Amino acid sequence: MADAVRWRDAMHRALYGESGFFVREADRQPVTGTFRTSVHASPLFATAVLRLLTSVDEALERPDPLEVVDVGAGTGDLLRRVALLAPTYLRRRLRLRAVELAPAPGDLPEDIDWREDLPGPASVTGVVWATEWLDNVPLDIAEVCADGDLRYLLVDPASGAESPGGPLNSADATWARFWWPPAGLPPGARVELGTDRDGSWAAAVRCLDRGLALTVDYGHLAPQRPRLGTLTGFRSGREVDPVPDGSCDLTAHVAFDAVRAAGEAVARRPARLTTQADALRALGLDAARPHRSLAAEDPAGYVHALSAASQAAELVDPAGLGGHLWLLQPVRLPATALPLGLRPA
Repeated sequence: MADAVRWRDAMHRALYGESGFFVREADRQPVTGTFRTSVHASPLFATAVLRLLTSVDEALERPDPLEVVDVGAGTGDLLRRVALLAPTYLRRRLRLRAVELAPAPGDLPEDIDWREDLPGPASVTGVVWATEWLDNVPLDIAEVCADGDLRYLLVDPASGAESPGGPLNSADATWARFWWPPAGLPPGARVELGTDRDGSWAAAVRCLDRGLALTVDYGHLAPQRPRLGTLTGFRSGREVDPVPDGSCDLTAHVAFDAVRAAGEAVARRPARLTTQADALRALGLDAARPHRSLAAEDPAGYVHALSAASQAAELVDPAGLGGHLWLLQPVRLPATALPLGLRPA
């Protein structure tokens, strides 16, 4: 396959190139209607994130401005909802920034700053969050050979057909030995190399002077690394073969222990890793169904409460969105600033 390239390069072009999945050169419009994330599933997610934001604001003694940076912002939905829900005392101090490679949507509110690049080092006082961003950061994939060594997998962008490539470079080989060691893996097992994702998260944490960095995504830890990897394609909400031709989303789960270590090295203090279900409960989300007696006393209130409980249940379902992992990295922020259940040990 003369046109075969490493997966990282193929993913980058397929997702973010001029004719990539997230940006269509023909109309320069972001892809919409494709994803169902926690942000889109319920406004309760934004309410929970706002509670976290207000906790950080209080710990920082209500700075003016309080900066909120959304990395991989999509169409800016989470920033929009938080801005609408924020109380006046907080809203007037918020400085909102979306970091996204796709162009800004036409209906973007004027008070949301849209950039392609992260803010500079130690320039943010507030919160940097990234929901379902790292799973789309392009990565290389290696395969375990018959002799136990790892070699890059190459892919034909047009067909998705794979072929063996060369040996790993020093950085990727070091990462694999520590975080996803091939020893004991059978020939044909795959290793999704997280070097670039670790670097991306470290860069996001490095933006903060004081505050909190938060990333939310599907992921795994060393004892549960999937032998065949997690690279998947999605189109119109359906799982498809991961062909890097720009026709589908390409996503792979995040090695959260490696990402955590990268952020802690920057912040020089421990982070907290937990599930979305536990994080949202710590932020006050209640998925309990209302008592049936409410239906007779207040029918409209019962329907509203039942709808809220249904939305909350989807957000904390361990087989779905509740299976996301939350990584919270304080930077020059007291651990007590975070709600109980979200504080680093």
